[in-house]
Amino acid sequence: MDEQMKIFFCEDDENLGMLLREYLQAKGYATDLFSDGEAGYKGFLKEKYDLCILDVMMPKKGGFTLAQEIRSINPDIPVIFLTAKTMKEDILEGFKIGADDYITKPFSMEELLLRIEAILRRVRGKKLKDVPFYKLGSFTFDTQKQTLAIREKVIKLTTKECELLSLLCAHINEVLERNYALKTIWVDDNYFNARSMDVYITKLRKLLKEDPNIEIINVHGKGYKLIAPMNE
Repeated sequence: MDEQMKIFFCEDDENLGMLLREYLQAKGYATDLFSDGEAGYKGFLKEKYDLCILDVMMPKKGGFTLAQEIRSINPDIPVIFLTAKTMKEDILEGFKIGADDYITKPFSMEELLLRIEAILRRVRGKKLKDVPFYKLGSFTFDTQKQTLAIREKVIKLTTKECELLSLLCAHINEVLERNYALKTIWVDDNYFNARSMDVYITKLRKLLKEDPNIEIINVHGKGYKLIAPMNE
């Protein structure tokens, strides 16, 4: 990820909170920890976050109440609830509020990380689709119609071609990390998906060669870079 994602974390268990914060930070996520709902709400007002992890049972203000207040400020921010409760009513309450996920204690940190990554990939994909078109050199790339047009020629893209080109455009003239692209579009970065992505990169290079100012280069050991003059 070129830009570090920031996580809002509210948990009253001091040991668990510090352990998870250190783990998430080691995995590349800037993480702010708050020990109760009131302190969390004040902290949320001061920063911009990409995802919230909220303990359900907290002093002063519970996770469900805090989530509703946070959503009144930012209705689109993803929320994961942590709880020691296993009652069906509590889980349903969380999803009624608009939880993106719900994880019951005890849990493994690896499981939480996988759930965070899955949600952020989904959010990232939605944001890419929100950009209706890109002006890419001599090309006009319509992400909604999945077309690439140059002069009078209009090329229909497959869904995967469109997703990959959208991701490259979102990182124009920057390195798009290979594993990040695989997990964002193919979900899994296994060998077969990696080979599939290589094929799509080759296809996109052929489609874009009509404009000599545009190229997709390999960045050894990292990924790809789309080099092009571009105005959104």
